[in-house]
Amino acid sequence: MMTLTAIRFFKFLPIHKPLTSLRIIFKIKQMIHLIPLCIAFTNPVQPPSDSLPKYPAAAVISMINDLAKELEQGHPGYYRYHSGSSTHQYLDSLKSTITTDSLTEPDIYRKLKPFIARIGCLHTALSLPDAYVSHLNQQPNLLPLQVMFENNQAIVTANYSGQPEPAPGTVLTAINGKSTLSILDKILPAIPSDGYNLTLKYKALYHQFPLWYRSMISPDTTFILTTADNKTITLKGTRFIDIAHGGFLQEPTYTRTLDFRINGNIAILTIHSFAASDIKKSGQHFSRFIDSAFLQLRQQGIRQLIIDLRGNTGGTDGNAVYFTRHFFENPFRYWERITVTPAIARQIKGIARLFYRKPVLVNGEYQWQRSKITREFNYYATQQPATNTYTGKTFVLIDGFCMSSCADATAVLSAHRKAVFIGEETGGGYQGNNSGMMPAVKLRPTRMMLTVPLQRYVTAVDSTVNKGHGTMPDYVVPLTAKAAIEKKDQPMELALRLAGAQ
Repeated sequence: MMTLTAIRFFKFLPIHKPLTSLRIIFKIKQMIHLIPLCIAFTNPVQPPSDSLPKYPAAAVISMINDLAKELEQGHPGYYRYHSGSSTHQYLDSLKSTITTDSLTEPDIYRKLKPFIARIGCLHTALSLPDAYVSHLNQQPNLLPLQVMFENNQAIVTANYSGQPEPAPGTVLTAINGKSTLSILDKILPAIPSDGYNLTLKYKALYHQFPLWYRSMISPDTTFILTTADNKTITLKGTRFIDIAHGGFLQEPTYTRTLDFRINGNIAILTIHSFAASDIKKSGQHFSRFIDSAFLQLRQQGIRQLIIDLRGNTGGTDGNAVYFTRHFFENPFRYWERITVTPAIARQIKGIARLFYRKPVLVNGEYQWQRSKITREFNYYATQQPATNTYTGKTFVLIDGFCMSSCADATAVLSAHRKAVFIGEETGGGYQGNNSGMMPAVKLRPTRMMLTVPLQRYVTAVDSTVNKGHGTMPDYVVPLTAKAAIEKKDQPMELALRLAGAQ
């Protein structure tokens, strides 16, 4: 559920006092639109320099202790996927590695990033000051290759160096003396996703590998590559501006966020984003567009519908719910409930009650209530079907970049068997996520920033299905290096075959 930052925020009403000692400021889920194409770009590290602040080990350990305490009190999903005992053991192990009295922010970042990702929440983000990002992007420190990790092999899919080698299809075994497997082992745990999901992590690696390498390994300016056939290739580093484009190092841009077309007896509906801001930029209106599309389906008697949600990282909940309503003939549940921690529930008092209702304690957890000023939290109520519901055969294309509100919609449709799903497991959780109001806090004494979601969303699905994972496809069709190089859209090809066979 974005400027090129890990999360785009729509600033809402500040609470009258901090929710925790870290002085939290409220942000609302409306337009919270996680774009993984920007995760590594916004969180890279400054090259080691004498000018960087250095922190003693004791200060860093104290900061980690404070961070863990605040997360435990305020983050509703802190123990959603890992027990308290295992989390404490992980933190003890992490702190035992901090022995140097001259840690820079990049050093601390590399240690904390896997811990933050381990929470299993794609809306929880760690970043360094914008000045670091700006400095790095002006330097030639990016590997000018697009690389896909497939079956533990690093395969080049595009070369932007201006040199003929390595050609697309080349397998890399080492970069600057480090095996590609050891690089993968270092980077993969640092990429956030919901639960135990891996499809988002590998998708982010494919679209952002040079940035992740720079962030978690080193901002090198020369790259000595070793290939599977024992060749050695040397490439110069490249600046961000020289190789970044939509879909590679940058979020993709679309002339039309929403697209609908009918080819014979098959219709194809593409929704690149549910975010109202993205839809407005393309001069479109979500509900009117969806109403028109489903009216055409009914009027023309189209019984085969393909919906492409790949790369849809979420956005406005109201739009995702409105879309979902078009597949139900009877009332249904979308979210089961929204919860917050006791510490957050206690802060809804005084002047804050003018904007938010007091959370109610139900079965040992504090359930969030409808807001007095926004409908963004209303979708745990029973939902009504749309006017023009679709009852034909539906095929939905999904991948690891289906997140947040998009993952909520796919989960509800999957749970009610409203569609056949093709592609990869969604990056967003099947059973819900942690998002909603998103405060950004400074990790003092450093200048690093941490974004913490304050609400736990529970989707109205079977709590025993796909636990810790996203919506699973009925037909698994992962993106392969061969398909990427040949620019083949295998999930769409399969969907068209299946729709044509009906």
